[in-house]
Amino acid sequence: MTNNKEKILMDEVAMNRALKRVAHEIVEANRGAKNVVLIGIMNRGVPLAKRIAKIIDQSEKELIPVGSLDVALYRDDLANKGDYITVRKSDMPFSVDDKIVILVDDVIFAGRTARAALDGLKDYGRAAKVQLAALVDRGHRDLPIHPDYIGKKIPTNIKEKVSVEVLEIDGVDRVIIRD
Repeated sequence: MTNNKEKILMDEVAMNRALKRVAHEIVEANRGAKNVVLIGIMNRGVPLAKRIAKIIDQSEKELIPVGSLDVALYRDDLANKGDYITVRKSDMPFSVDDKIVILVDDVIFAGRTARAALDGLKDYGRAAKVQLAALVDRGHRDLPIHPDYIGKKIPTNIKEKVSVEVLEIDGVDRVIIRD
């Protein structure tokens, strides 16, 4: 990157508004929150999933289980990344059998992370339905995978980098784009 310009696309207020919208759309599309579980795709999908679950709990009085899934070993570019892959421990304290599973990620780009999450999810059981939620959809798919719930669609140049920063990991809530 020769030009390191940075632009804030979403601040804390915009992120919270987008997460509330995603939470309400999940409840509406699934006719409530019964039988719904959220699984955050590591890293930043996990705190986003926890926030969505909290919003649903506040509005529906339904406690939504939240798990986390590390997709590192399910990636189709594992051979290329090699030593750069960090494997973390997934945390699935519930069965996904016959549940409506919402996979939550921070940014959807090529669709490869979501595909890896689908592959990884099958190791935990057979969901009744799997849906995908992303805070940011930046386009440029390599695979025919599209989120069911989007916080914000952001048209980007393929060379730009979109980063979601969350308070729990980065100390700030924002979405930024870099040239």
